[in-house]
Amino acid sequence: MSSSSESSTKAIFYALGANGGIALAKFAAALFTGSGAMLAEGIHSLADCTNQVFLLIGLKEAKKPADVSHPMGYARVVYFWAMMVALLLFFVGGAFSVMKGIEHLSHPEPISNPLVALGVLGVSVVLEAFSLRGAMIEIRKISHGKSFMQWFRETRQSELMVVAGEDIAALAGLALAFVAVLLTVITGNPLWDAFGTIAVGALLMIVAVLVIREVKAMVTGESAAPEVHAAIKAQIEAHPGVASVRNLISLQWGEQVMIAVQAVMQPQPSDVALVDTINQIEAQIQERWPQVRWCFFEPDHPPRGQNP
Repeated sequence: MSSSSESSTKAIFYALGANGGIALAKFAAALFTGSGAMLAEGIHSLADCTNQVFLLIGLKEAKKPADVSHPMGYARVVYFWAMMVALLLFFVGGAFSVMKGIEHLSHPEPISNPLVALGVLGVSVVLEAFSLRGAMIEIRKISHGKSFMQWFRETRQSELMVVAGEDIAALAGLALAFVAVLLTVITGNPLWDAFGTIAVGALLMIVAVLVIREVKAMVTGESAAPEVHAAIKAQIEAHPGVASVRNLISLQWGEQVMIAVQAVMQPQPSDVALVDTINQIEAQIQERWPQVRWCFFEPDHPPRGQNP
């Protein structure tokens, strides 16, 4: 298992464990209080667990070997499952919370057993913070010193990006919910709870839209990460058999990368020597970047009248 895949899998299991614990706490509170709202929240957290299961399914499917129908393998299937999770976050998480908040605005009701609700939210905050901490540890291992926002915009690991975005939205949402319930208890005004629910839903929808935008770019087809693309080009140009790189195309394919190179070559004594030089360049690239699964190399000569 590659380091990036291992980081994603760990982050997903952190999130699955946290959401599973949160769901159990909410279902227990619903059983104790008879609260329909808390039961709905338990179902919501169970849906979050389903999101993590989807991501694990995606990682497993991505490892299927190439076949006649999919000659470049199934690595990009992770983008499909990441998009599914982002859509569920938008509709099941965000839209559900907004609708529930609007319903409470129309028919405000006092919170039953507020101490139980605050206790469940407190436990949920701790578990979600644990999940987010685990995701951030894994991100720092592979982000090469980038800020979180820069990594979020440039990463090609859809599953880890989704987990981090979901954790941040959930933690911020739980904090908002805790404050809203606390204000409701202090003021006796149930509208605070309704406003808090709407704010949580809006936050989840905003994060979901940001995640969907990034995953859409991956589905459409993105180059390798900018630093990887630049480093590959620099290594090719530094080879003594290459005069210059005319064009380099890189394409992220799940965890794997495909590159196509058009390079002006230095004069070679024979066609065999030219092929040997190209093979050497490709071997050096794949030794340094094992994720480069395919390398298509087109040798070229300088325009007439120019030396390499």
